[in-house]
Amino acid sequence: MSGLIIWTLDWVPEGPRGFVRDLRLRWACEEAGFDYSVSTVPFEGRETNHLDSQPFGQVPMLSDGDLQIFESGAGLIHLARRSEVLMPRDPAGEAETLQWTIAALNSIEMVTVPWWFLEVTGAPENHLVGWMKSRLDHMERVLGAREWLAGGQFTVADLLMVDVLRVEKVRAFGTRPATEAYVARVTERPAFQKAYLDQMAHFASCD
Repeated sequence: MSGLIIWTLDWVPEGPRGFVRDLRLRWACEEAGFDYSVSTVPFEGRETNHLDSQPFGQVPMLSDGDLQIFESGAGLIHLARRSEVLMPRDPAGEAETLQWTIAALNSIEMVTVPWWFLEVTGAPENHLVGWMKSRLDHMERVLGAREWLAGGQFTVADLLMVDVLRVEKVRAFGTRPATEAYVARVTERPAFQKAYLDQMAHFASCD
């Protein structure tokens, strides 16, 4: 595969560094051994300066030749379809990978993000605590019974699920040893470490 370009912001403040979602695409490319480059859109005016590529003014975007993709989940699925490292080729393994990839976004992240936002903004009461506990407890039961989410191997589903679960406040929400071991194991992978350090260096270079 050639011509892959991951689009992100040229700079962000220190707080979100290491969590801007272009990291997901960098990580997937590193796991699969794909060559890629990184291009940027300006942080200033970011809400409106690239609406032709991302209708919500967010990052990342992925360019693959003439193909343009927005949303990190869509980009990950696109990459996974081209690498057995990221998704098995057999129908059952592919289906299992896709369902857990979507679950990371629709069943876990859709709870963790609003819960996190209420926590960091100092809301007097966080009414999402019960929902958050329920979803993370479900994940703990799953992860207590298997090493990987799908296909008996590391897949893009694990990449995305761990990127959702590795947020510090989420990791500190209760005691879930299987989940913590899973997050620690996956974030020790060399591909994650390289993607993380590359993102941190990218934003630091523009300070």
